[in-house]
Amino acid sequence: MDFEPSPIQRERCAEISAAVVERFSEHETSTDPEQVRLAWKDAAAAGLTALCVSQEYGGTGLGALDTALALEAFGRSCTDMGLVFGVAAHLLSCAVPVQDFGTAATRDLLAGMASGDVVAGNAMTEDEAGSDIGRIRATATRTDEGYVLHGEKSFVSNGPIADVYVTYAVTDPTAGFLGVSAFAVPRELDGVVVGEPLRKMGLEGCLASRVRFDGCVVPAQYLLGSEGSGGAIFQHSMAWERGALFAGYLGQMGRQLAECVDHVNNRRQFGQKIAGFQAVSHKIARMRQRLESARLMLYRACWLLDEGRTDVVAIAMAKTAVSEAAIANSLDAMQLFGSMGYLVETGIEAQLRDSLPTTIFSGTTEIQMELIARGTGL
Repeated sequence: MDFEPSPIQRERCAEISAAVVERFSEHETSTDPEQVRLAWKDAAAAGLTALCVSQEYGGTGLGALDTALALEAFGRSCTDMGLVFGVAAHLLSCAVPVQDFGTAATRDLLAGMASGDVVAGNAMTEDEAGSDIGRIRATATRTDEGYVLHGEKSFVSNGPIADVYVTYAVTDPTAGFLGVSAFAVPRELDGVVVGEPLRKMGLEGCLASRVRFDGCVVPAQYLLGSEGSGGAIFQHSMAWERGALFAGYLGQMGRQLAECVDHVNNRRQFGQKIAGFQAVSHKIARMRQRLESARLMLYRACWLLDEGRTDVVAIAMAKTAVSEAAIANSLDAMQLFGSMGYLVETGIEAQLRDSLPTTIFSGTTEIQMELIARGTGL
């Protein structure tokens, strides 16, 4: 058992951190679609849109653990967590299923996804269907021309700027889990209607919107996998998303802890550094403990994924550990910074706003608890 990153992994993460610092040191989070696309170009230039895409399509060809390490370096060096989240969703929820289940036509999209010229949006969620894929109401009807899609998706990450949508629709309403199919739908197809960006509490740099498929004719070559395999494809992409996406938050927690240590070592009250007060030092210790334990669980979940031993319980525990640690550490950081943490300029309040949705997206904590309980024999 070796807990140390290899020299290659350390070198790759150092290169990514340096590239991100170079390109994003003056970056300001924006909700302007044009500015967001420009930020994507910088992320692509740093190699971040290519991490787990096969070298055959111009990607780096990293496995789950190496992708997670790279995303952690991204999150540590970039304060725009919405951008980190959006790039991760593009890779893990979209590039992974297209790469692993796509036809030659859909795989042609991968080169653009790796270069960042093609932005992908994950269009799975509906108003009545989040993680419960059995509640999907969007339909795909087979015709001589391919499939005709009807239905509306919500919370489509990267939706307003996406060039292609990975989506799921019912092709056989009598088959339950086996009646759902997955598609990669190019935005330029007739019948794709993209809504305005949704107003959100945080993660502003990842624009999200509703996307409606209004009689959209999708050629059969854009079907991912076989008809009826959408449920399995969704679970496959969720293993990657729940396993590796949250590494970005490990990066944020690492940066946040360093900021807090610097703050408590420099701020003086009642004639001493506030780090000298046990109530403060123990809060710092708890923050590090949460970060280190969440990191180990996430690394192990990703390592198992790379070993071909996808462990739903390990992934659920890692997702829960990282998300709960991100919120708890952000609340502690607010307390340590006091009134300064409440100011937008310090960036501390944004860390809390960006962390709060982590217990909701990619499957709520309550769903993760159910998965862990079932895997424990209940």
